[in-house]
Amino acid sequence: MNRNTSRIRMSHNSSRRQFLVQGSAVAAAVTLPGVAFAQGRPVLKAGDQKGGLRALLEAAGGLEGLSYDIQWSEFPAAAPLAEALNAAAVDSGPIGDAPLIFALAAGTRVKAIGANRSDSYGTAVLVRPDSPLKTAADLKGKSVATNRGSIGHYVTLKAITSAGLRPEDVNLRFLAPADAKLALTQGSVDAWATWEPYTALAEVSKHARVLVSGRGLLPGLSYLAATDSAIAAKRPVLQDFLQRVVKAQLWSYRNVDAYSAALARIIGIPPEAAKLQFERRQQKWVAIDAQVIADQQGTADFYRQVGLIRQPLDVKGTFDTGFGVAG
Repeated sequence: MNRNTSRIRMSHNSSRRQFLVQGSAVAAAVTLPGVAFAQGRPVLKAGDQKGGLRALLEAAGGLEGLSYDIQWSEFPAAAPLAEALNAAAVDSGPIGDAPLIFALAAGTRVKAIGANRSDSYGTAVLVRPDSPLKTAADLKGKSVATNRGSIGHYVTLKAITSAGLRPEDVNLRFLAPADAKLALTQGSVDAWATWEPYTALAEVSKHARVLVSGRGLLPGLSYLAATDSAIAAKRPVLQDFLQRVVKAQLWSYRNVDAYSAALARIIGIPPEAAKLQFERRQQKWVAIDAQVIADQQGTADFYRQVGLIRQPLDVKGTFDTGFGVAG
């Protein structure tokens, strides 16, 4: 059993627990326990956000009987994961609809090979518990911290435009999750736009409350994306990996308590935060159908409308529908 670990420095070293709780930008490439690297075996370079995919697969037993090796790299947000995909440092990884648009517009050669829908409540604009702000309209002239091009950026723009404001009516400060959380708690910004599990963690710890949720504003789409080169060279491996993720997700909702406890332990957050974010997301893998493509096109068109991407983007060519989803 190979337990050797090599770490890729994205900003500074931290443990899995530290980077999730503190949001430090670190990616760790690790050999899966119980899977020996052998000559001739394919290697899937799998990106992950906050350990979520790996935790899901480990808890559900989805890493048993692999015919290939997995090298995991962990990221605190979609932006550094997208950069790793662009550099071919990883073959595949989970990414939300908005950051995928941002990455594709920047020229990243990736495609969505699997799609899932979930309740968008946890993608939200947060404020301090004692904040006087009550609605999205109250954000006029205020500062909001988030990652540029992230789903947090997207929900901020959706919230304020739905309230009749313009993007320039809000002062956006682009910060990584750890810095954004600190800025909010210290009062140097008025709001923080983020996603799960950061939202649940902030709520459970009483550091913040939801001002505006993404429910009703966002289509709740996210994807398993893969580089064009990986799709060409490792298609059977990616197909198997996707199906394992889909089956693990089905297992998780049949075993909520067991999975929530495992998730908390593996990614290092309080059990109540793990269960809260998991139960309310109600994530379900779906076929890449006409509705998925139409919703993704709507996201691209909105980003074009608010000036975040300069050229129109036809999203049809950014999907590979040949993988399929079988639960």
